[in-house]
Amino acid sequence: MFKKVLVANRGEIACRILETAKRLGIATV
Repeated sequence: MFKKVLVANRGEIACRILETAKRLGIATV
């Protein structure tokens, strides 16, 4: 069940990481 949650929230987590990276001014690959 936990795995399914991670897969379902993968997109949301990725968006949060990208947003945080932009705030910090880090260039993401």
